[in-house]
Amino acid sequence: QVQLVESGGGLVQAGGSLRLSCAASGRTFSNYAMGWFRLAPGKEREFVAVISREGRSTYYANSVKGRFTISRDNAKNTVYLQMNSLKPEDTAVYYCAATGGYDYYTSRTYNYWGQGTQVTVSS
Repeated sequence: QVQLVESGGGLVQAGGSLRLSCAASGRTFSNYAMGWFRLAPGKEREFVAVISREGRSTYYANSVKGRFTISRDNAKNTVYLQMNSLKPEDTAVYYCAATGGYDYYTSRTYNYWGQGTQVTVSS
């Protein structure tokens, strides 16, 4: 089992920044690629970003590319999502997730999920 706990969400004005963190415990953190997804009211869960096991590769949704940066610190068992130039449409609950697979864009691939952290961007 892997336990994931997100933090860092909050209320921010459009154009502002937030940094989300996701602390993992349990099995070996570096065995898993780590992703961020988000769920907004009335919408389906959406892939945001993913980072490979060693942190060498990152992939982003087109909607956040150039504004969000995913990173990880395997020594601290933590993955981060730096969010800049936030827009009201970024408002959602953000979830981190761990996968032992390679189909990074599909939520079904992910074995473990955190409880989520709310991000609200005001206009």
